[in-house]
Amino acid sequence: MTVSTSDTPAGRSPSRRTPLFGTVLVANRGEIACRIISTLHRMGIRAVAVYSDADADSPHVAAADHAVRLGPAAAAESYLNIPAVIEAARTTGAEAIHPGYGFLSENVAFARACADAGLSFIGPGVQALEVMGDKIRSKNHVAAAGVPVVEGITEPGLSDEELAQAASGMTFPVLIKPSAGGGGKGMHVVETADQLPETLQAARRVAQTAFGDDTLFIEQLIRSPRHIEVQVLADAHGHIIHLGERECSLQRRHQKVIEEAPSALLDESTRQRIGRAACEAARSVDYLGAGTVEFLVSDEQPDTFYFMEMNTRLQVEHPVTEEVTGVDLVAEQIRIAAGQPLSLSQEQITLTGHSVEARIYAEDAEAGFMPSAGEILSLLKPTGEGIRFDSGIRTGTRVGTDYDPMLAKLIAAGADREEAFARLHRVLGEMSLHGMTTNIGYLRQLAADPDVRAGRMDTTLIERRLPQMSFPRPAQRHALAAALHWAAAQSVTVAAEVPAGESPAAWRRDGWRHSGARTPEVEVIWQRPGEEPVHFEIELDGAAQLDPAGDGGRSLLRTPEATYPVHLTTGRRRREGTEVWITDEDFSGMLTVLDHTAATGRRVSALEAELTEAMPEVTAPMPGTVVAVAVESAQQVSAGEVLLTLEAMKMEHRLTAPTDGIARIHVAPGDQVSLGQVLAVVESDQQEDPS
Repeated sequence: MTVSTSDTPAGRSPSRRTPLFGTVLVANRGEIACRIISTLHRMGIRAVAVYSDADADSPHVAAADHAVRLGPAAAAESYLNIPAVIEAARTTGAEAIHPGYGFLSENVAFARACADAGLSFIGPGVQALEVMGDKIRSKNHVAAAGVPVVEGITEPGLSDEELAQAASGMTFPVLIKPSAGGGGKGMHVVETADQLPETLQAARRVAQTAFGDDTLFIEQLIRSPRHIEVQVLADAHGHIIHLGERECSLQRRHQKVIEEAPSALLDESTRQRIGRAACEAARSVDYLGAGTVEFLVSDEQPDTFYFMEMNTRLQVEHPVTEEVTGVDLVAEQIRIAAGQPLSLSQEQITLTGHSVEARIYAEDAEAGFMPSAGEILSLLKPTGEGIRFDSGIRTGTRVGTDYDPMLAKLIAAGADREEAFARLHRVLGEMSLHGMTTNIGYLRQLAADPDVRAGRMDTTLIERRLPQMSFPRPAQRHALAAALHWAAAQSVTVAAEVPAGESPAAWRRDGWRHSGARTPEVEVIWQRPGEEPVHFEIELDGAAQLDPAGDGGRSLLRTPEATYPVHLTTGRRRREGTEVWITDEDFSGMLTVLDHTAATGRRVSALEAELTEAMPEVTAPMPGTVVAVAVESAQQVSAGEVLLTLEAMKMEHRLTAPTDGIARIHVAPGDQVSLGQVLAVVESDQQEDPS
């Protein structure tokens, strides 16, 4: 990325230039904290990081010049703890605080606390935060100014019953939104009026947990819209500019997945009109700093747009704008907060080429995007021309469920849209992350989708595509590579005969069985949750070889038919077998390698399970917090009935009864649970026939 280094736009007096800060505290974590620290260092500014107990060894802590512990892992006791953040700034001599996005970035009380402490808040003023940070107030504000908005119920302070009553006259489906929220969290589509009461309750819980404010509003759901947002910058000298638009229509559950700049939908005339509208929205609240004005644009009428909201902070997807404009948005934020004028005028903003960003999450796309957790065992970062990788992870990073599951952002730039998407697709196939399930394979499918590549998309495309998506299964060669990797780690010789001077007992100690030509054999298993395992019988007869990993981190599997580059990492070694993570262009996942002893033990366990009449159990699909229990213990339930709700990574997951019977609930709201923990059982209520 080429970044402008001028401090004043053409024609503006350099005498207005004021000194920058000497020390800035970054009140965030993960990739955005790392990204902000990088710009601070480039500008010669000392960076202070803050962290929770869960993040003590995180890359953003190591990247900073100084780091301060805030508290336990829970966000409310660490990253959302305003007094602790202010005290960290005071004790480290920080003159300003950059909040990043999420957490305290749009918190009015935090902005006031910064001012009271004599600290510069690198963000907008209180008025903008109050008006634009509240979706209800912002919609009413811009509507009064003549900006078109979507029909809805935007009266603050309404209870669930009052909202349901007011919505009874609307045409369904409708969309519930948290007034204080962002990032799609807490948003729910309601298809029929009878679904409103239960959905409102769930939306309030998520809003309260994520934003500390459970105020909701309802608006008409517009089918098949395009989500277009405009980046703006405004200084304290009355200058407001826009840096073009971003297309954010590829979403799942209202959460952006892939974003790009510029949009393929808008013509130049509409681009200028929507840019001016965004600047006027910012001007109406005396905006200061970097902000994003979001619009719904009709796919059928691309010259028509409706104001949705204004995000009064840096956006997750800001890198695509940086790539096509050459403007470092974080640097501009810092200069503006220091009192300097914008370094560019509107006439100097040009959009060159195209850029696209994919969000990499710790989640299992095939399992309904269930959050994933674990330790990153190895990471092969994407590289190449036009490639940018913003992350807050490294090998050894532990990913839990305390925070948002986003791990990194992969950005690809090119001379045009086709080149940018081609590069994105290529590097998604080349990168590898072992230790947990991610959405990388799912993103690669999206990047190759014909409609996406042609620019034919809207906010519902991903939901329509999901049933058609195929998630790869391991082939024989993947199991072979895993077995060879295991054998090398165990120093087991791969050969058709027992080597000279080696006793058969030595093979038995390694768990091998031998007969005839005494070819070592091993069993490899792949299993998805809730599915029957897939078994592979592998003979390590020397016909296939695995060359050690080279500089790129990949090994070469050589078979009589072909040669395959593969990335392999050994995971946990357990009595049930050794986990081996494998990635190549066609598959990524974890296989379990079993020697003879482990394979025998597994079969015995399976036989014992068949002889035991198990009670249907409801287990935790991920670590998390129980936020609601829907039934009483000993209550009669029906198959499919919701028993309890689990929250993890700011998402709610409803767990249902596997069968009819009597529910026995083992947890209560507020309980922290671990992966696989039994939360409830359902006993059969059928009495056994004594005859």
